[in-house]
Amino acid sequence: MAKKTSIERYSEILKELKSGERKPVYFFFGEEEFFLDKLQEAVESLVPDDQKDFNFDLLYGRDITVEKLLSIVRSYPMMADRRVVILRDFKQLDDYAETSGGDGGDINELIPYLKQPNPSTLLVCIDAKKPSGNTKVGKALKISTYTGIHEFKKVPDYRLPDWIIRWVRSEYEKQIEPPAAQMLAQYVGNSLQLLSTEIDKVCTFVDTSETVQESDIKKIIGFYREYSVFELKDALISRNLDKSLFIAEQMLQHSKSNAGEIIRSVGFFYNLFSNIWQIQRLSAQGNTKKQVQNTLGISSSWYFNNLWKDASAFKLTEMPRIFETLLDADRAAKGFSTMDPATILLLMIKRIIN
Repeated sequence: MAKKTSIERYSEILKELKSGERKPVYFFFGEEEFFLDKLQEAVESLVPDDQKDFNFDLLYGRDITVEKLLSIVRSYPMMADRRVVILRDFKQLDDYAETSGGDGGDINELIPYLKQPNPSTLLVCIDAKKPSGNTKVGKALKISTYTGIHEFKKVPDYRLPDWIIRWVRSEYEKQIEPPAAQMLAQYVGNSLQLLSTEIDKVCTFVDTSETVQESDIKKIIGFYREYSVFELKDALISRNLDKSLFIAEQMLQHSKSNAGEIIRSVGFFYNLFSNIWQIQRLSAQGNTKKQVQNTLGISSSWYFNNLWKDASAFKLTEMPRIFETLLDADRAAKGFSTMDPATILLLMIKRIIN
C-alpha cells in the first residue's frame, strides 16, 4: 500500500485544524514550502479578522526569545475562545538562545509547555527541518501526546497530475481532464507555487465552464502551436527518429528563445523518464501493473495507463544512458558547450532513440 504523500497529509491536517479534535501544538516542516505556507494561511483564518489584534501572533525565531514566546502562548485569549500563535523559523529560536548566551531563556524551557500546553492557545511551529531527535526539545516534541508533527516532502513528479486534479476541484470547484492535468504538470514542472499560479490563470480563463480541457491549457500557457514537446514526446516514445527530428526543428523555428526551449524540453523529458524508471524498477521487482500503480499512489487510471505504455517502449538498462544524455544536454544548453541550440536538441533526440 502506498505511503501517504504530502497531498494526503495536507488534506487530513486541514480537516483536523477545522475540527474540535485538533491538538494544541503543531510542528510543520519539510522542503515543500507551498504546503507550509497554505497551512499557515489556514491557521490564520481560524481567528476572525476583528479578533486578530488581541488573539493572533505571527512570530519569527530570529526576532523573539524563548521567554517572550512562553509568555505569549501561556496568556489567555481576550473575549474569544482561543488565541493562535504561529512561530516561523523555529530553528532560529534555538540559534538566538545560543548566541544571546542564555539571555531570554533556553530552548529547553519549552519542554514543560509541551508536556502541559495552554488548552486555549493553538501554537503552530513551522520550519524547513524539525529539531534533531537527539536534542531534549526534539525528544519532547516526539513523545508529547499534545503535539502533531508532520513533514511535507516534495510531491513526486508522477503524483503532480493527481494533485492538480484535486486542487482544481477543491479550490475552484471545477473538473480538469486528466490529459490537461498531465500537460500542465509536464510543462510547468514540480513547483506547486508555479502550478497553482497557472491553475488560477486557467480557471479564471474558463470562468463559466465547469471543465478545463487540453485546449484551455495550451492557450493560457502560451503554447498554442502545431508542434510542441508533447508531439515530440509521442514521436520519441515510438522511436521515430525522422519525425522526432522534424518536430524538434519546427519547435525551434517557432521559439522565441532556442536555449530556453531546450532547457524546458530537457526538464520535461527528465520528468517523463523519471516516471518511466519508477515503473520499470517496480516491474522488475515482480510487481503487477496494479501493484505498481498502488505503490506509486497514482489514482488517475488514464494517466497511469499512459505512463505504463510509455515505459514499455524502453528497457530498465537504458535508463542510465538516457539520464546521462539529458544531463549532457542540460549542461550544453546552459553554456557548457560550443554547440548551437539546434545541434544540442537534435543530438539529444538521437542519443535517446538510439
